Amino acid sequence: MDCYHLLCTFHNQLSSPSKFIIGGLFAFLLYYVLAFRNNYKKSKINNAPEVAGAWPIIGHLHHLVGGKLIHETLGAMADKYGPAFTIRMGPHKALVVSSWEVAKECFTTNDMVFNSRPQQVAIKHMGYGAAMFGIAPYGPYYLEMRKMVTKELLSNTRLELLKHVWGCEINTSIKELYNKVEAGPVLVEMKRWFGYLTLKTTVKVICGKQTLGDHTSCDSDVVEGHNEVWRFQKALRDFFKLLGHFRVSDVIPLPEWLDFEGYEEMKKNGRELDRLMEKWLDEHKMKKKLLQISGEAEKKGQSDERDFMDVMMSKLGDDAKLLSYYDADTINKSTCLTLILGGSDTTSVSLTWALCLLVNHPDALKKAHDELDVHVGSERQVEELDIKNLTYLQAIIKETLRLYPPGVITAPRISKADCRVAGYDIPAGTRLFVNIWKIHRDPRVWSDPLEFQPERFYIGGRHEDMELRGQNFELIPFGSGRRSCPGTSFALQLLHLALARLLHGFDFKRPSEEPIDMSQCQGLTNAKATLAEVLVTPRLPSRLYTC
Repeated sequence: MDCYHLLCTFHNQLSSPSKFIIGGLFAFLLYYVLAFRNNYKKSKINNAPEVAGAWPIIGHLHHLVGGKLIHETLGAMADKYGPAFTIRMGPHKALVVSSWEVAKECFTTNDMVFNSRPQQVAIKHMGYGAAMFGIAPYGPYYLEMRKMVTKELLSNTRLELLKHVWGCEINTSIKELYNKVEAGPVLVEMKRWFGYLTLKTTVKVICGKQTLGDHTSCDSDVVEGHNEVWRFQKALRDFFKLLGHFRVSDVIPLPEWLDFEGYEEMKKNGRELDRLMEKWLDEHKMKKKLLQISGEAEKKGQSDERDFMDVMMSKLGDDAKLLSYYDADTINKSTCLTLILGGSDTTSVSLTWALCLLVNHPDALKKAHDELDVHVGSERQVEELDIKNLTYLQAIIKETLRLYPPGVITAPRISKADCRVAGYDIPAGTRLFVNIWKIHRDPRVWSDPLEFQPERFYIGGRHEDMELRGQNFELIPFGSGRRSCPGTSFALQLLHLALARLLHGFDFKRPSEEPIDMSQCQGLTNAKATLAEVLVTPRLPSRLYTC
């Protein structure tokens, strides 16, 4: 019986003035008890510290816009407020985590609580909304799509079958680079080169495309806007740039006609990405029809050579459960685009940082060359099986991902229920951001945390046994928990083989005495803000570049 009915019943039983007085006293006492209980509960809540200076309506969003990098801004706040603090994003509360201990608590004890994602305006306009499983809310659709992607593309079995694909793409790219620098040393902008390599490789694995052009055809500004690979790569860069900004409209509904946050730019980017995905899907449909006419469809359907878009077409044809959420074409395009976004730009960013770090630290570059000369030599190319012996190369990859993780802040998660984090009471509906950049530079964990020292992960180093798959929370470049990157294995294999082949085949030097600029730009991925121009010279017999 609630308080209202209790009072009504008591009132009906009282009719005389004395009884009315008694009833009034009872009502007052009941109100006092309930008020005391509520205040007691509130006094027992232990809120995380909140950053000072919130503005009405927008909260702390004014701190997150402007020229300063967001992860640095949040890192400075952590120095003042501690490893777990809150900010206001409009009417919403956000928890910012900056230590590995608290991150571990979020990704283990509270992983089920923080396993969903809030919706973002940019995804609505640039992508396919929640059909992109990487940003979809936790639920049946997300679980089914992640299971399908893992089984049909990212499982160890499938990756083993696909190794020759990225091996071939790396060989082709190395050959193109050699043709350009054969008489070396030649100045090459390597950020663009890495971008084409990873994009071509990822698109080949996912969509089976082999006609995106080559690196040399895209070096000239003349072809910009006309070459398919250039247009797609530009659309991807714009996607990450636009998605990487905090927007008022993500937390406060605003009419789109105002367009002061670039809605039209987002829509234009979304149309360009969809145009390319639609074109590739139509090509797959036409190919399937031709195979059916020729009677080869059944044989092709059983082949391990099918790309992921082929697999999706087959799987979605009779999956009534998934088709109850979106139509088959939308699911196919959105899933393939999600995988291309996750597999190309982030890998390209990491390879660019790795090479620039090595060029700025020639002693480390020499150690990498010496290791390759010992374990591989100069009479053959680096193979996948060699990677396990290249322990210094592995240390370089780890140290690069520590200093420059591809995602400096985790994509936002949202709590589905009340929970406790670091001893604080966190209410349902709280956004979660983990500052990976800050965790990776924690002086309690890393000696000289701002210095590039691959030796910390090398044989005998303090962190020799630390791995990159989200189990060591001091080093989580791919995230951790249920919403961690499902493509970690693919990314690591491509990173190691691409860097090994490149370092084995070429020597690199700075074009001047000045160190390579290592400034970062704002965006969802931690991209280098400036060009990566280095002098490139071949270091192997010419016959090894034409294999």
